[in-house]
Amino acid sequence: MPLITTTDALAAFCEQANAAPYVTIDTEFLRERTYYAKLCLLQMALPGADGPTSGPAVLVDPLVDGLDLAPFYALMRNDAVVKVLHAARQDLEIFCIEGDTLPRPLFDTQVAAMVCGFGDQVGYETLARKLAKANVDKSSRFTDWSRRPLSDAQAKYALADVTHLRVIYEKLAAMLAETGRAPWLDEEIEVLLDPETYIVRPEDAWKRIKTRNDSGKFLALLRELAAFREAYAQKRNIPRGRVFKDDALLELAAVKPRNADDLGRTRLLLREARRGDIADGILAAVARGLECAPDDMPKAASGRENLQVNPALADLLRVLLKAKSDNEGVAAKLIASSADLDGIAAGLRDAPALRGWRADVFGQDALRLCAGELALAVKGERVEVIAL
Repeated sequence: MPLITTTDALAAFCEQANAAPYVTIDTEFLRERTYYAKLCLLQMALPGADGPTSGPAVLVDPLVDGLDLAPFYALMRNDAVVKVLHAARQDLEIFCIEGDTLPRPLFDTQVAAMVCGFGDQVGYETLARKLAKANVDKSSRFTDWSRRPLSDAQAKYALADVTHLRVIYEKLAAMLAETGRAPWLDEEIEVLLDPETYIVRPEDAWKRIKTRNDSGKFLALLRELAAFREAYAQKRNIPRGRVFKDDALLELAAVKPRNADDLGRTRLLLREARRGDIADGILAAVARGLECAPDDMPKAASGRENLQVNPALADLLRVLLKAKSDNEGVAAKLIASSADLDGIAAGLRDAPALRGWRADVFGQDALRLCAGELALAVKGERVEVIAL
């Protein structure tokens, strides 16, 4: 089993990788019991002189005492080596939080596959089967990656996530070069390489809570309670749901407990949260929310729930999107979301579908459709766009 357990061995492999055109990377991690993902295994593979599958592949054990990942993070900062990952977002979050590093240049094979017409959020197994002609055994997917020693089945599974990725990358890169769509991928990758994508600020945590109550007073309480929970979970590295869950947070914002007796009467708050540091934090957060001045009260994160959507126009935009997606061979979900279409049909003009390469593929015609300058016609099984 090609397992790296020392910093010197890792540095030797990374030195070899620094001379390669690309390196494929994957991770195994746990986060069920922590706020931040716990990196349990790192996999890497390099192309070889006799083809993509002839190069070395290794597992790196970050749980070994004394192993320093500094050589790996230095490799991530080497602009001469393309870093290839599949569905990279969670891996990049680990690199950003633990190593203060995001890999450049980056090639995400899931995003590239969507650009190349393989459908929405295509899985690694599908790409391995279609492009690398390989079957991936996923039986070890849900094992505990923090346990040692690793079994042969775990090692085989983990290595497969980077060995086949070499062929997948080379074929997708060739497709992008042939179609001239590499800039489309670059545009998507920039979002993944923005550190803001992975930073959760406690003061903004309330924005992810779904509520129909847009009262300023209620939202002020929601903001303070969510900020306390997020900061508490981050500091102790525990899941936010272990502090209290979203439904309990909404109940607290509604009932506004002022003391321990009030907390004791809440229905959804866990028993452990009704005393000690959590209880004190809740009561302090409620007090801050109640004292919030009207000018400092937050506004609803989005007014899209109250948009006056033209349903007929929204349906036409969906037909146009399907036609454009089929014609261009690009996943419809990558071009525009359902929320994008409803927003455009309601008159909003800030949707991502109206910017960059999406505007060329779909957005410009979407605006022309809204302006009555286009018509849609069905010919056989195809939808055609007709200028008026």
